[in-house]
Amino acid sequence: MTTALPDIERALRLLHLSGVRDTLETRVLQAQGTQQPFLETFALILQDELDRRHSRLIERRYQQSGLEEKLTLTEFDWSFNPRLPRQACFQLHTLKFIAEGSNALIIGKPGTGKSHVAKAIAYQAVLQGYKVQYLETDDFFNRYVLSPPAQRETRLRAILDGDLLVLDDLFLSRTIPDDAGALLQMLIHQRYKLRRSVVVTSNRVVQDWGAYLGDNTMSTTILDRLMHHCHLLEFDGRSYRLKEAAETLARKTKES
Repeated sequence: MTTALPDIERALRLLHLSGVRDTLETRVLQAQGTQQPFLETFALILQDELDRRHSRLIERRYQQSGLEEKLTLTEFDWSFNPRLPRQACFQLHTLKFIAEGSNALIIGKPGTGKSHVAKAIAYQAVLQGYKVQYLETDDFFNRYVLSPPAQRETRLRAILDGDLLVLDDLFLSRTIPDDAGALLQMLIHQRYKLRRSVVVTSNRVVQDWGAYLGDNTMSTTILDRLMHHCHLLEFDGRSYRLKEAAETLARKTKES
């Protein structure tokens, strides 16, 4: 290596070009060994920097999304409940609905994979560079009502600005905080006006939403905007969680 390399690395550090700095020595050796033209080597070095920046952007978007799992549809066990709307799930996974400003409502029995599908769609959106906000809805409602006003405003701005909002397990609890219904209505209404997509999963059929909100008019308003441009998926079948619990119990019984 040339004696100028430490000076180059120092300059790269000052310029915050970590992608170039991390691969520079390898690229120089590669060029020397193959007599690679300068412009070809330079293009590879620039691509290293672009790749590093893209990776950091994706990781930052993931950390900001609220997701705690990097799930995919390929690892989902479609054979367990073969009547699930597999084609519709993969259609959502293309993310065309985000570009269109459409929504998705995934309704069905507990444990049938609604959250897995929603998280996989959200993670795919992160990988494609979209701003995503994933919320476990009941937990979000409870935390929000206890937050100071300034924190609420910052949180709402992030939720409304995102390209995709996922409200997972809506109405998992039979009761929600007093202000949660108005908050839900505002979120759906504002994102509807902005044509920004929402994915909602719920164990509760839409006919019962008015009872959980305590206001049939509010329920109608929310559903009107949510379902105007919407993909409706119904999940039916056996529970993956009960299957896994039974397998665990059988394994422990066999080992004891």
